[in-house]
Amino acid sequence: MKNAKVGMLAADIAECAVFVALMTAGAYVTIPFPLVPLTFQTVISVLAGLMLGAKKGAASMLVYCLTGLIGIPVFSGGGGIFYVLKPSFGYVLGFVFSAIFAGLIGGRPGLPVWRYVVGGIAAFLADYAVGIPYCIVAAHLLGVKDLAGLLVTGNLLYMPKDLVLSVLAGLLAWRTLPVVTRARARIKDGR
Repeated sequence: MKNAKVGMLAADIAECAVFVALMTAGAYVTIPFPLVPLTFQTVISVLAGLMLGAKKGAASMLVYCLTGLIGIPVFSGGGGIFYVLKPSFGYVLGFVFSAIFAGLIGGRPGLPVWRYVVGGIAAFLADYAVGIPYCIVAAHLLGVKDLAGLLVTGNLLYMPKDLVLSVLAGLLAWRTLPVVTRARARIKDGR
């Protein structure tokens, strides 16, 4: 029994570590696209919540955030405590809330597909609900004069892409979570 608990704890840590690694890779992978480049961090935070549930998904995103703040260059612009001064840091914080909302709505196997899609949409909205106000306040404090332009070019142009990717994340989670759940059950049973 003790070995099974240790095995499950190790599996939980490994799952969280996978999403920390995916977020780190997502910070550096961009695909050129008209108007805004395609990045995958929002969708990874959505998948963390949908695949791991609210607690583990949020924990993985919090570990990602703290890893960058202690100076490990996991953010797109590097890392360090002064990253909190960047207008885009609000989205990094938003990833934690994104995973929470996704996990609360769709972070369990066996739900109808619409729950995963709604979870993805709610997670997308949670990230932007934290990211946009943080961006505006940080930019204002840094003396940015064209806040309206920043709102459009640094925020609103990304929203359609992230919304579509969040819906696709919901569909992906719906299809893959049963497979992951079976693997978790085998680990729990010690097989």
